[in-house]
Amino acid sequence: MSDVLNFDSQALLAQARAARDRSDIAALALAADALLRLNPRDPRALVLKGDALMGQGDHRSAVSFYGAALTQGRAVSSPAPDLRAELERASRAQAEGARRFEQGLRDGLGARGFDPVSSSARFAASLDLMTGRRRLYYQQPKFYMFPGLPQIEFQPRETIAWLAKVETAAPAIRAELDAILAEPTLFAPYVEDRANRPKSDQAGMLDNAAWSAVFLWKDGAEVPEIAARCPETMKALAEAPLCRIPGRSPSILFSKLQAGAKIPPHHGLINPRLICHLPLIAPPGSHFRVGGEVREWREGQAWAFDDTIEHEASNDSGHDRTILIFDVWKPEITSEEQDLIRALFATIDAAGGGAPKLGV
Repeated sequence: MSDVLNFDSQALLAQARAARDRSDIAALALAADALLRLNPRDPRALVLKGDALMGQGDHRSAVSFYGAALTQGRAVSSPAPDLRAELERASRAQAEGARRFEQGLRDGLGARGFDPVSSSARFAASLDLMTGRRRLYYQQPKFYMFPGLPQIEFQPRETIAWLAKVETAAPAIRAELDAILAEPTLFAPYVEDRANRPKSDQAGMLDNAAWSAVFLWKDGAEVPEIAARCPETMKALAEAPLCRIPGRSPSILFSKLQAGAKIPPHHGLINPRLICHLPLIAPPGSHFRVGGEVREWREGQAWAFDDTIEHEASNDSGHDRTILIFDVWKPEITSEEQDLIRALFATIDAAGGGAPKLGV
């Protein structure tokens, strides 16, 4: 019986390909359907069914069959040359179908009033997710997860109105930074070895001066000799809801990324807080990615982001990039919850748990 089925499938395959070659869409559809009745997972049959649907003008259905063919084809360890050729063609057809679908969506939405620049940013992101332009990223804190918080990469400005005052102080903060930069020995590698933790190279960033920092506050404690030199910086942060957890946060620092340096993708430790950047020296070509969104640092234009969502940085300019970094509570975290989080870490410390330092 299996020999008969194999003969039938080979004959049907030949019929389907011949029909495709002569653009006989009706015959191609009949042969492809017959092949799929014999084996619904046959990648060749799935491609041929996609070709038939494409010939009938049903592009969306065709793309779904091409996708199924590619899925089944990936399970074949050493595809025969004819199968490889069919899968490559299916891949090109799927990409073209996806492009047509997306263009049709955007044209139709544009005719109905959607503007990707001025319309809802959340809706624009949903469209990017639907069409595959953007990946969905989630919070992945390495140590502590507070549930129920929005999955937001860059925090909306209307929820952090106090950040505008920090931006206003950028020239005064830059003057204090310039005095610090005049003493380059003040800067130390941001990722440092800790004696009470296993050594982790962190993709080459351990003790790497390409990413360095000068701390005004570190691990929840003031660094008096630096903070005293930066009164305008500290004044600018007076209204910021700094994330205060004794022994851990806030951290306030000038962070320098050398020309050509990159910070590899990574995740932060806890998700009840936001990390804030105020660019002070931001040459064109220095970029920052959080999840699926990439931004370029621009001097005096601050933002806040969730560092438990995968993020990375690159300075592709020919000059060093230096920013002010500090951490604040997320707006959703209530005063009671802040107290409880502090109590949690105090309990860990009292028990000798020695949770990781939070950093920024």
